[in-house]
Amino acid sequence: MSDTVIETSRLLLRGWRDADVGPWQAMCSDPEVMEHLGPPMTMEDAKAYVARMQGMQAQHGHCFWALEHRSTGTFLGFCGVKPGAAGTPIVDKIEIGWRMARAWWGAGYAREAAQASIGWVWDNLDADKIWAITTPDNDRSQGLMVRLGMTRRLDMDFEHQALPEGDPLRPHVTYEIRRPA
Repeated sequence: MSDTVIETSRLLLRGWRDADVGPWQAMCSDPEVMEHLGPPMTMEDAKAYVARMQGMQAQHGHCFWALEHRSTGTFLGFCGVKPGAAGTPIVDKIEIGWRMARAWWGAGYAREAAQASIGWVWDNLDADKIWAITTPDNDRSQGLMVRLGMTRRLDMDFEHQALPEGDPLRPHVTYEIRRPA
């Protein structure tokens, strides 16, 4: 049985497999990948993350899906949608997110996967908006949000409660995209 959720011309967005833990942990040990996301992940962190995404997929039918290159089967990172986290202004709203291994930056894969994820939401969920959050200095992610047609919500900037006071990654910005009329 296939665990593919979305196919694009170059990508598969699919459920997480136990075999993804190693490449996920390696990717999340890259300081450039983690610059706006926090400290490098340990192997235990990576296993716990994959288990959370597997549980989210089982419970909600969606998560930040594993991202695979169609022609090579290479693990590229993730892209998808999940319920927004507690302690954020988007708690329980549909949040889109992405993270890719540095080797794949700049090739349009994140945009391709994000556009497919947005289309999947409009086709499969009863949501009027999709939300995204990131740190104010994460120009790459904010640039993609704008290219996707998302709008910054200045009134929804916040301090991420999962991070301690004084952490430079604690300030966050919020973007939204509305369902097409």
